[in-house]
Amino acid sequence: MSISIRKAVPADAATIHGFIVELAVYEKAEHEVKASIAEIESSIFSANSPAKALICELNGVAIGFAVYFYNYSTWQGKKGLYLEDLYVSPKHRGLGAGKFLLRHLAQIAVDEGCGRFEWSVLDWNQPAIDFYNAVGAKAQAEWVKYRLAGDDLLNFANT
Repeated sequence: MSISIRKAVPADAATIHGFIVELAVYEKAEHEVKASIAEIESSIFSANSPAKALICELNGVAIGFAVYFYNYSTWQGKKGLYLEDLYVSPKHRGLGAGKFLLRHLAQIAVDEGCGRFEWSVLDWNQPAIDFYNAVGAKAQAEWVKYRLAGDDLLNFANT
């Protein structure tokens, strides 16, 4: 058994899209996936894309992925790495692939001089919360995440 991680390439767009849909089903939000395979390809792999993607493979077969981007902390005066999605297909969980992906991302953050490595998790996703606690991550309970999207974003921007 050999788990490996590689940078995703445009030919991985369909695989990434498939994992995104699987993740959305798990998160009870499949109806919220609007991106097509073509949109995944253009939005992640275009020259000016802020996003980067990784593919996790077991013996050369894709079993998971991660999408991340860099943000910035004014308090630290440093960039940070923000993990948008990390997913390992259910039949391949328990092999250490998720931890391998997370550690790989942490190493990228260290190599890039990031002051932080952050992500969000749904409050009901206890297996993920337990996993993140086990690797030493700390919940940021004092911060409340806000979002403007869809019609709310359009309405606010145009008022």
